[in-house]
Amino acid sequence: MSTEATTADRASILLVDDMEDNLVALEAVLGSLNEPLVRARSGEEAMKALLRQKFAVVLLDVRMPGMDGFETASNIKRLDQTKDVPIIFLTGTEADSGYAFRGYATGAADFLTKPFDPWVLRAKVNVFLDLHRKNRQLERMLAREQEQLGELAERLSTIETELGRSGPADVPELRTQLTRMEELLTDLRRGRCV
Repeated sequence: MSTEATTADRASILLVDDMEDNLVALEAVLGSLNEPLVRARSGEEAMKALLRQKFAVVLLDVRMPGMDGFETASNIKRLDQTKDVPIIFLTGTEADSGYAFRGYATGAADFLTKPFDPWVLRAKVNVFLDLHRKNRQLERMLAREQEQLGELAERLSTIETELGRSGPADVPELRTQLTRMEELLTDLRRGRCV
């Protein structure tokens, strides 16, 4: 799938850092992905943003005043609504060697040290954007299948009602219902093969 996504597949990226320069740098690096970039200047702001909308990935600074990156990540992973959002931790070069371990232990998908290579960051974020798009596509396919299965169940119920009547069944109507069910099943099978 290309980085040029359809409107339905747009995947927002949450940038969390208390330093304006870092947010500007992240926006400069990720702007070419043509996806919405949302800023948060603290862990608290990040949590509010995550509860307002869905994100494909969160880029989270480790060292922030108040709720730091580890606490923010723990809160993200604790909530059903946000627990599956991948987190990439970002930290300065002076970071403690245990930061990476602690980051992965809190549920991070990746860990990068600043200054980061723009190409590497863009590539990593792009992987999560593609995963997000594929998940959305699967959700739509499953919803379509559920709709078709509901229609099949409704048609089966109609046939059962017809067969249960005391008078002679309307054979042409039953054949029409069965033909439509066969078409729906064919569509379902074809959809799974795509």
